Amino acid sequence: MADKNVISLDKIKVACHDCSLAELCLPMGLRPEDVDRLDAIVKRNRPLQRGDNLFRAGETFRNLYVVKTGAVKTFTQSNDGDEQVVGFHLPGEVLGLDAIQDGSHGCSARALETTAICELPFERLEDLSSSIPSLQHQMFRLLSKEISQEAEMMALLGRSTAEERVASFLISLSERFKRRGFSATDFFLSMSRQEIGSYLGLALETVSRLFTRFQDEKILKVERKHVQILDRARLQAMVTHHHNCEPSQARPTT
Repeated sequence: MADKNVISLDKIKVACHDCSLAELCLPMGLRPEDVDRLDAIVKRNRPLQRGDNLFRAGETFRNLYVVKTGAVKTFTQSNDGDEQVVGFHLPGEVLGLDAIQDGSHGCSARALETTAICELPFERLEDLSSSIPSLQHQMFRLLSKEISQEAEMMALLGRSTAEERVASFLISLSERFKRRGFSATDFFLSMSRQEIGSYLGLALETVSRLFTRFQDEKILKVERKHVQILDRARLQAMVTHHHNCEPSQARPTT
């Protein structure tokens, strides 16, 4: 069945003030002339195809990136070539904030599907922020959000069962899709089960087993990468249970 919420690339609007994601990645209250100033520094390159790299670990930090359509994963790579996924980024979300401190990217970013990116040269953005207080405030808010999400992820991996991790991941995706005006209960996963497992610290077999179990229990309906949440309350109850538990030692996950 065709997904009515998929945004085709030929429908992408150009200017920031016309963008459907403006409320997600731009500060509220910017005057029209300030939006024009911001729009003037944004670079919009050709869309990335699945598997294309946006940046690689170790590269000099020059830009922040906003996902306009599609999805991007960030990951680190061992000397043996094994990947550790550290994040998934959806439309309206910003990449590259972690590189501000050291001046180089600590991880790599790769498109999970055909993806359009807005590129913001950081030096020009920094200069512009000094003269637009609301833009500067947005930068602080984004940095705060990055720190908060990292802390939440560490807590999740340290205290949750495999079931709670997968449930929390699905609830997080649901809420993020909803904020973007998409369905909160019917969406496509651009990432593989292997990549989900890498992100959550779980074996591929564990992730696959839980998806099958959730489907058997009528919590989800899964057709390859197409997921429908049938019983969001039960998923939420698993996550709520995790938040209500006292801190404990990490539990086995496989």
